[in-house]
Amino acid sequence: MPSFKIDTSTAVVFVATPPTPKLVSKQTGEIAIDRETGAPLATVGLLVADEGEGNLYQVTVPNTGVPDNLAPGTPVTVVGLKARDWENTFNGQTRHGISFRAVAVTPLGA
Repeated sequence: MPSFKIDTSTAVVFVATPPTPKLVSKQTGEIAIDRETGAPLATVGLLVADEGEGNLYQVTVPNTGVPDNLAPGTPVTVVGLKARDWENTFNGQTRHGISFRAVAVTPLGA
């Protein structure tokens, strides 16, 4: 499925939830790995405010693009943010949504 670039150049972006490992399975605790780089993946909650509207996004980022000191409330820059729609069927139930992925999330001014 195609992905779409998201322009955050005019947005204000803050960390809403700190990075946590992205799990393949909660039962096994296996951490997801980036297919391109082999780096473990993390998920960080970002509040993106633009044009009078704010949204919370859970964004997947390789660990190599997430500094250790990201805390809630930290203003950040998001590098390479993309959105992709998804759909899967499990146990006869179809689910769908939009996933968000970035190359890096860095504290503003870093």
